[in-house]
Amino acid sequence: MDITLKGNYQPFLYGLQELAKEKGVTISQLGVPITIEQNDEEETAISYQNGQGKIRYQHDYHVYRAFGLIIQHAVTGEDFNLEEQSQFKTIGPMFDLSRNAVMKVDQFKSMFRKLSLMGFNAAMLYMEDTYEVKGFPYFGYMRGRYSQQELKELDDYAFQLGIELIPCIQTLAHLEEFLKWDASAHLKDTRGVLLAEQEATYQFVEKMIMAVTAPFRSKRLHIGMDEAEELGRGIYLNKYGYKDRLELMTEHLHRVTEITDDLQLEVMMWSDMFIKLASDSGDDQYDMATEISEEMQQLIPSNVTLMYWDYFHTKKEDYHTLIDKHKQLGQTPAFAGGIWVWNTFATNYGLSLQTSEAALQASKEANIQDVFVTLWGDDGYENNYYAAMLGLQLYAEHQYHSTVDRQDWYKRTKFCTGLDPRAYLQLNELDAIPGVAVENSDQTNPSKFLLWQDVLLGLFDKHIEGLAIAEHYQQLEQTFKQVRDSQAELDFIFDVPEKLSAVLARKSTIGLQLKAAYDAGDADKLKAIANVELPEIIERVRRLRAAHKAQWFHMNKPFGWEVIDIRYGGLIARLETAIERISSYSNEEIDFIDELEQERLPFNANVDQSTGLGWSSYYYRMASPNVFFHVLPIY
Repeated sequence: MDITLKGNYQPFLYGLQELAKEKGVTISQLGVPITIEQNDEEETAISYQNGQGKIRYQHDYHVYRAFGLIIQHAVTGEDFNLEEQSQFKTIGPMFDLSRNAVMKVDQFKSMFRKLSLMGFNAAMLYMEDTYEVKGFPYFGYMRGRYSQQELKELDDYAFQLGIELIPCIQTLAHLEEFLKWDASAHLKDTRGVLLAEQEATYQFVEKMIMAVTAPFRSKRLHIGMDEAEELGRGIYLNKYGYKDRLELMTEHLHRVTEITDDLQLEVMMWSDMFIKLASDSGDDQYDMATEISEEMQQLIPSNVTLMYWDYFHTKKEDYHTLIDKHKQLGQTPAFAGGIWVWNTFATNYGLSLQTSEAALQASKEANIQDVFVTLWGDDGYENNYYAAMLGLQLYAEHQYHSTVDRQDWYKRTKFCTGLDPRAYLQLNELDAIPGVAVENSDQTNPSKFLLWQDVLLGLFDKHIEGLAIAEHYQQLEQTFKQVRDSQAELDFIFDVPEKLSAVLARKSTIGLQLKAAYDAGDADKLKAIANVELPEIIERVRRLRAAHKAQWFHMNKPFGWEVIDIRYGGLIARLETAIERISSYSNEEIDFIDELEQERLPFNANVDQSTGLGWSSYYYRMASPNVFFHVLPIY
């Protein structure tokens, strides 16, 4: 398809050329004419009539979404006339680049093109230590940190597509990966928290802020400061004595904002510590009964925008209640929702879409101006950013409509990403297995714990007794094969789910079979497990690892893959050990298998009261109840 640009297109030419290539379109002198004009009205008007397109834009970034809409309709020859108006000042995803998956620059550019077509005007880069800070060589050491040049290249490219890149860092907690080094011991209060009230800390914070803001056009900076419950309870306590956390937090914030003020930056920070410390328990940011005192209202600097994060509530009324509590602190907050791609191989669309719909409607009604959607990567990012695209498209559609039509949302997803929305929804089925409520509201993650749990120890086996889980994964493997499209650019993201389903079709219940055969003294079944079942599982795990490695290296820098590699290596080694143990028992070389003599207990004691099958956030807890590493005191 050929496109001819007319009117005021020169300021957008580079970005439109990039989007044209993304969609296989050629910009030439002879093609479908698209006229671009600025609109004095509040709406962006987009039309395709009689073979001609027209864009009358309100904001510059609208041009890129409108360009995509015209191509989407022109390809089918479908006439349309549409008016769109921004519901929020800023909207965009936040990419977690601190949990081992640091996206390669070229892949990020591909992502930006899709975000631009969707209609986003911002993206936040969450970097705890994955950027360069001169004078601190251990900051991001061997972690895939971005160079200043790489960040500038990303910012330049995003800018040409109408996207503001905003750095999001940590200036208090969540700095475990830097503070673990001996070279940074002088800056440490606890494992992940900086030592407040010492000048060396603020000299370091200033260097961090100067380093991370230098490559970006944006004057906005997110300074983090969430989940700092350990503040003042480690080396600080030994060195300076006890101080109330709220007082210490506030003083630290003022020192940080002195730095940002000098640099003329607009500052955002997570709100949870202030809301938690205002609650009766001192640690519940979602306590609906929390009262905001006048004293608390005076503590938040007027030049800091609080960001309320919430990916849990499914009722709009709950968001309104919590937004109102933020407003009592003296300002309308920014909001950050989430698409649940973390702590699992699956993407929990059941919960994500419910929470997002409620949160976005509440945000509009509460006149929130800045909305972000987080893509966290907790525990090593076994999932991937592209698995969230259906959810991201929902956020984009909410930016331009008071309510979202499902059919239009799905069509936009197909156009912007090249994948059928139903394929994205199949990812949900990796965790939404028999025994799990339809919407998976309890965040169960069996795709992860059934893969990594040890066959001989069966820590989660009690959770799945009597359920047709192997059959579920057998069918899911075939479903993934059916929904895949080898011609689609993003089809590769389904290779891991397909091969994971194949593994879990055999491995998910093998521990139950093994324990039952052992308890029954079924020698034939034990031999079949050792000689047939476990070797087949090992072979399937090897195929899964190969697919996962290919996906990782396609998207991300190599740093961090070694963590996942070790997990696969450990899994294969333990399966081989299981074969050896069972064979030794079958050959009467040992009198019993000690691991199989043990009673099976549920991993989560109250799992029977849940609508899910249990949850664990950490691989090492799934793999073994024994010591992976010795946990030292928090400092």
